Amino acid sequence: MNRHTGRMNRHIGRAVAAATALVLVTAGCGGGDEPAVGDDGREILTIALWNYDSTPEFAALIDGFEAAHPDIDVQPVDILADDYAEKVTTMLAGGDQTDVLTMKNVTDYSRYALRGQLASVADEAAALDESKYLSLEPFNLDGDYFALPYRQDFWVLYYNKAMLADTGADLTNLTWAEYADLAKQLTSGSGQDTVYGTYHHTWRSIIHSTAAAQSGGDLIGGEYGFLKDRYEMVLDLQDAGATLPWATASTQKVQYHTMFSTEQAAMLPMGTWYAARLIEEKKAGSIDVDWGIAPLPQVTEGGPVTTFGSPTAFAVNNKARNSEAARTFVAWAAGPEGAAAIASIGVYPAYSDETITETYFGVDGMTNDEVAQAAFQPDEVVLEMPVSEKSSDVDVILTEEHELIMIGERSVDDGLAEMGERVTSEVD
Repeated sequence: MNRHTGRMNRHIGRAVAAATALVLVTAGCGGGDEPAVGDDGREILTIALWNYDSTPEFAALIDGFEAAHPDIDVQPVDILADDYAEKVTTMLAGGDQTDVLTMKNVTDYSRYALRGQLASVADEAAALDESKYLSLEPFNLDGDYFALPYRQDFWVLYYNKAMLADTGADLTNLTWAEYADLAKQLTSGSGQDTVYGTYHHTWRSIIHSTAAAQSGGDLIGGEYGFLKDRYEMVLDLQDAGATLPWATASTQKVQYHTMFSTEQAAMLPMGTWYAARLIEEKKAGSIDVDWGIAPLPQVTEGGPVTTFGSPTAFAVNNKARNSEAARTFVAWAAGPEGAAAIASIGVYPAYSDETITETYFGVDGMTNDEVAQAAFQPDEVVLEMPVSEKSSDVDVILTEEHELIMIGERSVDDGLAEMGERVTSEVD
């Protein structure tokens, strides 16, 4: 069996396992069910996650955990990334018994935890060395924990080294104004042959969370004037043809990876998690982009570098069929063994020590020049969205109004005013 065939068979096996897991999950919603056991006698542990084949950290964690716990068969319940939050919300409302749930962000986490849909993992949290984590506090809800982080991401600027080679840009100290000018300078071609200076994905975080982090704005406070400058910059880039229009990206479900890896965009603001996919696909020969990482642009030059980020975590479903194994997995993934598993493929873990850091920067294919080293040493990483009982409701409103601004149905001023009015009147 060659390497390609082995990898393909493994993916097919995971797909079959996911289908089996879904059958098992829906086969009985009684809370007292015994853990499912496969034909090989191993306990079955189901994990809800997204885009398994294109998100290498999941395979690294599952393989590592199964090696350490050979009596447990981990079976992914694979969900499309864009549908993940909605799907998990529906699953939980229906009494689904998937054992472990991946928490994409703290907004989803707080919503599920406050609804009583997640089991407490306070005992597992108490066993962790808090000094080696950047992101335990967001999961502390009145002294209790309902998820543990395994990954810690923050946003940086990915760039095409070949395209930016002759620009003379100081990428370690780039302002947003300079970034916008650079994006226009780098744009070339027309129609389907356009190479954009940058690409902004459809998530509101590229505007909202960067502006809040770098201005001190409050995303759940009801006052959103601090977003105006960033909206005007992004819309100006759209009007100048220096980035793909938001409406096109949204309706055509454009993937940021496609835009950057096929060299349709010279720059890409995105999270540190993306490096792992670039490393894996470049090793496999499926992409050839010469990529680098720089600090996220700042409002002013020469000051502290501030970015935003969010931990990714695993939680135990309150109706888990195999809650004991689920707790074991959540604690393992959040600890040094889980950290080593994902650091070895270029994913920045929540747990960090000297050994983990050396592992991460020693990954074959990882960019580690001076610009990249500066990117991985921001002065401050602000949480993407505050953890609050209001966060989920506010997120819905901000997302709706963001979309209306980006497609031109509301002016920036009217959209920001509507955000404030709705948050003030609709969110208790």
